[in-house]
Amino acid sequence: MIDVRSSIQKLKSIRQGTSKYGNAPHKLILILTIIELIENGHFLKNEFYIDPDFVAHFRENWTLLVDTAHSPDFTQPFYYLQNEKLVGEPFWKLHLNFGFTLTNHIRSINVLKEVVKYASFQEDFYQLLLNSEFRLLAQHTILDTYFTKTKEQFVIAKQFGKGYINDLEGFLLNEKEAPTYDIGFNSIDEEEVFVRSGLFPRLIRKVYSSTCCMSGMKLITDFGGDLIEAAHIIPFSISKDDKVTNGLALCPNLHTAFDKGLVSIDDHFRILVSSQISENTEHPYSLAQLRQKKIMMPFGSKHYPNIENIRWHREHIFKD
Repeated sequence: MIDVRSSIQKLKSIRQGTSKYGNAPHKLILILTIIELIENGHFLKNEFYIDPDFVAHFRENWTLLVDTAHSPDFTQPFYYLQNEKLVGEPFWKLHLNFGFTLTNHIRSINVLKEVVKYASFQEDFYQLLLNSEFRLLAQHTILDTYFTKTKEQFVIAKQFGKGYINDLEGFLLNEKEAPTYDIGFNSIDEEEVFVRSGLFPRLIRKVYSSTCCMSGMKLITDFGGDLIEAAHIIPFSISKDDKVTNGLALCPNLHTAFDKGLVSIDDHFRILVSSQISENTEHPYSLAQLRQKKIMMPFGSKHYPNIENIRWHREHIFKD
């Protein structure tokens, strides 16, 4: 029978791989991250999908707790945690997308997400995690057992909302310099790109108040969605730049028009419309009506579109 005692004993005896850097902390960081995301309401069911928030919190907890030279690979514990058992039953299970098989560790976060639909804990253990007192006990058990040297800085950082996510958001908002972490920022790896791909649209919507900067359209649903998309001015594949200064908030049709070079912006932030299109200019949604209209600027000059990026778009994408 799975109860509090057997579960806590399991958390004290998670198997760790060994290397020249010592015992691998990956599984413990993953479990701590899930506990945190259940606590803040990100995970509402026993279904743990790979998404940018999940990976971002994993990397934040890693920077706060791990003081060895291990690589902060999210895919490693997500795969290998399924080797753990609790009271003779699998502790962690991977549920695959239709048509896929999985027999080895996949190191690519994007490929892993394509293969695995979601993961789940043993149901009885998950039911314990729904209890806030057990979550707190589980968290302290892991910190006291495996991270005695760094648990204090972890608790303080969480208390004041500081760490990797806060620093990354400040960097992408053009409000902070890049921190000198060993992961991300200065050498962008695949997981870092994955995290940023989730933060970029969220931050663009934030600085533009979920409003299309060209049309002024703003539509927010009762269930928290909107129709505003985040467009890179210079494509990320070329620039590797996903600061808000390389982005615009656009409704879907104008996002497409911007990417295809049918609209652009001049140095005074006025909208340019390509002369190489034919349309009904009397239609209320015609591009012609936007010509020479100034875009809505984001709050704060640090968030303004970068002029050099806009010039690049005019020179390489816009069909004048």
